[in-house]
Amino acid sequence: MANSLNQRSANTLVVLDFETTGLSPNMGDRAIEIGAVLLENGRVTDRFQRLMNPGQRIPAFIESYTGITNAMVRDADSCAAVMREFGEFIAGHNLVAHNASFDKKFLDAELTMAGSGYAGGFACSMLVARRLYQDAPNHKLGTLVRYKSLPTDGTYHRAQADADMTAHLWLRMLDDLAEQYQLTDIPFSLMQTLGKTSKQGVERLLTRFQPA
Repeated sequence: MANSLNQRSANTLVVLDFETTGLSPNMGDRAIEIGAVLLENGRVTDRFQRLMNPGQRIPAFIESYTGITNAMVRDADSCAAVMREFGEFIAGHNLVAHNASFDKKFLDAELTMAGSGYAGGFACSMLVARRLYQDAPNHKLGTLVRYKSLPTDGTYHRAQADADMTAHLWLRMLDDLAEQYQLTDIPFSLMQTLGKTSKQGVERLLTRFQPA
């Protein structure tokens, strides 16, 4: 199933972002917010945003960093309830996140605890941006939003806002690939490969996919 999903177009997928109590589910950290955007044929067709009660206190640093307070999640649904719902939202879709290794760890951990899962592949918009925008000052999401003049309401470190900005970045990268290399209907698997290719190998990889 995952292999067939990977051959789907890279403009139809779910872009997601987590806010969490810390850096690692292996250290007992939990999700406190999920935000996601469903893209279909390059257009936003749905969104998913939920706060969730992690069953533990949110550290003061995280409250300050995200603006998500303990009071805000006190009456929210449990992580398990939200993640079971989110598992249905992402069913049958590939996934993208900025710094995907972070979000994938929490997605895997929370879905496992909720008794759910997913079949799609995962790609990292930050890794792809590092290959495509090698002249950018850095490849943090906010920097890339400014570098490419992408839409933003100025909100950062909230899951839905970050997912929205990542979706804009992803679509811009697809547009830039189409313009620079005449690539259309780019498969998701190519974006995954691009994110793992050396910076020196990017040109060789992409010219292989150019139409004759």
